[in-house]
Amino acid sequence: MGAIKESVGEVAHRGDDHPWVRHAARAGMAAYGVVNLLIGWLALQLALGDQSGKADSSGALHELAKQPLGAALVWAVAVGMLLLVVWRTVEVVVDHEWGAGVKAVIYAAIGISAIKVAVGEGSKGGTDSWTAQLMSLPGGQLLVGAVGVAIIGYALKQVHKGWTEGFREDLESEGQRGDLGSAYVTLGKIGYVAKGVAVGVVGGLFVWAAWEHQAKKSGGLDVALQTVLDAPAGPVLLFVIALGIVCYGAFCLVRAKHLDT
Repeated sequence: MGAIKESVGEVAHRGDDHPWVRHAARAGMAAYGVVNLLIGWLALQLALGDQSGKADSSGALHELAKQPLGAALVWAVAVGMLLLVVWRTVEVVVDHEWGAGVKAVIYAAIGISAIKVAVGEGSKGGTDSWTAQLMSLPGGQLLVGAVGVAIIGYALKQVHKGWTEGFREDLESEGQRGDLGSAYVTLGKIGYVAKGVAVGVVGGLFVWAAWEHQAKKSGGLDVALQTVLDAPAGPVLLFVIALGIVCYGAFCLVRAKHLDT
């Protein structure tokens, strides 16, 4: 019992440098990479005319569930995402990395979605349903608009982080120093920009929904990518974004491999 208390105390003191947290982060980052690879694949299919699957985390998880041992794989993703939540929460509480809180919310949403898919409830509800609930509150229209602006701000930060290779600082804080490799950095650069653009469209949909006072105008990543597809030269634009998301997924997998080095 004393050893357990000492180890827990060490976790609290060292934060995300503790081996337990590092191993959790590594497993979670690998799961996140798989989800993004599947989202990118579904987005590529959408760009090529196949609209049978939703190009978002829910669609990716449903696609994973169709594979051999699919239920076990989805549960593994759920556990991995929740482990990432633990990692980011430790960063917030111990290291005061407040930006990690936003990431923890994103990871938690994917983890909850994975649990719903695993138990057969993944198709229930939608982004527009909770947007409608939010809009029905006093000042709800402004709240929805504020959510959209916040999402756009986050998206712009991701694009900037990719374009300027600012993600190198995150990698260095994880102990990945020295030569990261040009291919590794290129995957991150393309991936961050592509994900930022896609998320920015999501934010734009929320602002549009608030402006029109129509919850159905909002949508998640799948609706955002469909919006890109419907734009002039949409299939080409979506194809490029999809390849970028695939790069981001591959970047996450490589990042997971080196996380505890």
